[in-house]
Amino acid sequence: MMSVKELYRGIYELDIGDRKVLATRNIMPGLSVYGERLIVDDGIEYRQWDPSRSKLGAMVLKNFEIPIEPDSAVLYLGAASGTTVSHVSDILTDGLVYAVEFSPRTMRDLIQLCDQRPNIIPILADANKPQSYAHIVEKADVIFQDVAQPNQAEIAAINSKYFLEEHGHLMLSIKSRSIDTAASPKKIFKEEVRKLESDFGIESEVLQRKELDPFHEDHLGLVARMFVDED
Repeated sequence: MMSVKELYRGIYELDIGDRKVLATRNIMPGLSVYGERLIVDDGIEYRQWDPSRSKLGAMVLKNFEIPIEPDSAVLYLGAASGTTVSHVSDILTDGLVYAVEFSPRTMRDLIQLCDQRPNIIPILADANKPQSYAHIVEKADVIFQDVAQPNQAEIAAINSKYFLEEHGHLMLSIKSRSIDTAASPKKIFKEEVRKLESDFGIESEVLQRKELDPFHEDHLGLVARMFVDED
């Protein structure tokens, strides 16, 4: 016997016997993306969501408020081959996700995913250069960022300036080891948050911040409301 609980819009907790799993409702029934388990209940197919392979999935289980709605426009920075992007695609039944990835090799896998899922727009670009994809991306309600670069706060801020709706939300996964392999992760997290709040000329309000262990060591998850001046 299985029970289904909706945690957020389009994000579910499946209670299967003696264990609980995170899942999204599969918009492409019968197709898995990364070998994840497909689970059918009452005629509805769900895709199991592995939080150890997804910073967003980990943020769900760490009780972050998830600001993604079914009709949201989401800009995803650091899409890789599309593991998490595919779950965002499931959530966005009436929305669109712009998936930015820098690696041409990884982009090939992402494009194959987009062939199956029309609500994903793949963009081969450097997230440091939002002007290079400004002609493709429209205003976003949410930016989700998961990039392994040393200037993570700066990338988040400049993309927010370019693309985020006024009072839109930034969801950021800060990877301390991509910034400094020797310094204390807690010190790095504190400094990156300080930079985000004061260094780049955009007003922000950090709503939640938590480390993402045990799913991802030396990572901080953060949700902020960004006050973008549309003038």
